[in-house]
Amino acid sequence: MPELQRLRPDHAPALLAFEQENRAYFAASIPDRGDDYFARFAERHAALLAEQATGLCHFHVLVDNRGGVVGRVNLIDVADGSAELGYRIAEAAAGRGLATSAVHQVCALAAVEYGLTTLKAATTLDNAGSRAVLARTGFVPVGETVLDGRPGLRFERELGTM
Repeated sequence: MPELQRLRPDHAPALLAFEQENRAYFAASIPDRGDDYFARFAERHAALLAEQATGLCHFHVLVDNRGGVVGRVNLIDVADGSAELGYRIAEAAAGRGLATSAVHQVCALAAVEYGLTTLKAATTLDNAGSRAVLARTGFVPVGETVLDGRPGLRFERELGTM
């Protein structure tokens, strides 16, 4: 089972490979990051680490036994005891419960290590896999939203139920 690790500088090469290898797969269900993301990846990675150091975000990667990244689970916009959850799993690793396991782990970290009380998430209505992960990890729908022009749902999870 891949190991959840807090994002570090040495993750950069494997993380870039993960994003490049899965670009088309991710773009089928979420907005594409764009060419600039890849062209300026080193700068972007350094900026994420600097932002993480402030406590405004907590970035995590799922690392396999060969050192490759097979997923990401991030908490962004940390404020007032809450954060927004986001995750993505490599196409080759999808459907094996990795997202569910990683989200469970990040929920525990959010409560115990980061002192958060509520996590929020959103996904499009047509992303059944993501909706299932959120349901299996204790998130409940709290309203509708629009993501990249597509209808979606907003979810929340209170972390006091750890």
